[in-house]
Amino acid sequence: MALPPRVYFTLIEAAVRWNCTTADIAAWASVGRLHIVTAIAPVTHGLQTVAGYVVVSVTDILHMFRRTGASHSSGLVKRVRPADQQDWILIDDPAKHIPVTIDDLFIMAEDVQRFEADWELDRRQGGYIGSAPRYDWDGMYVAMMKRMNELGPPETQAEWVGEMQEWFIANSDEGDAPDERTIRRRITPVWRALRGT
Repeated sequence: MALPPRVYFTLIEAAVRWNCTTADIAAWASVGRLHIVTAIAPVTHGLQTVAGYVVVSVTDILHMFRRTGASHSSGLVKRVRPADQQDWILIDDPAKHIPVTIDDLFIMAEDVQRFEADWELDRRQGGYIGSAPRYDWDGMYVAMMKRMNELGPPETQAEWVGEMQEWFIANSDEGDAPDERTIRRRITPVWRALRGT
């Protein structure tokens, strides 16, 4: 018997799924491309009582998602909105502002699916979502193994890096290749294992 579908994703789960940062997600939410929600206890505003999952105003807590410098580990939500309403409910009393950490913030599964459809995000191997990698690293590793099987390892790591750059140039549509440092970082563990260092 299958389990029911997911109800929501945490921001960390969504960031891994989309191969992005939580700062990216907060930025998209701040301009309305998706909604970040939290679960709250009943809050009364005039004659209306709001409870359960509510959309939060990300701009109230943007300091939790800085791209540079230290992000705050928590924030205070000062506005909420039921998902079926357009108007924000301002929480006037500072004592009733809602404290949240990143673990209290979610994206509902329906919103995740809509976002993925809107931006044509396809499933990749491993179950993650995101754009296709710029370089064919899997192909490079196959070429490395083939080279070692047929010719043995090269004399130097620099020679091997050069061969892999040539492989990328020959096997890419644009004749493009990663820089030497990036390739070296990928092949160094293999080189060290072969050399026993």
